[in-house]
Amino acid sequence: MDIQNLITMANQIGAFFQSMPNRQVAKTDIANHLSKFWEPRMREALIQHLEKENDGELNPLVKEAIFENLSLLARKKVF
Repeated sequence: MDIQNLITMANQIGAFFQSMPNRQVAKTDIANHLSKFWEPRMREALIQHLEKENDGELNPLVKEAIFENLSLLARKKVF
């Protein structure tokens, strides 16, 4: 999975929601979008990248949305 492509796509999503007046609602909407439209491998690759690197290329709003909504975005492990 190309992390640069994932960052670009996540930043485009963040740019769309950036103009929302309520920052908390924007973060929730970003997380919901990623959950609904990104496959689990894409979300996991971005989360793993962010946990290893404090990526300055990723929109800060997107970073906050991801870290505040990890339970929604992380793949549910089935044992």
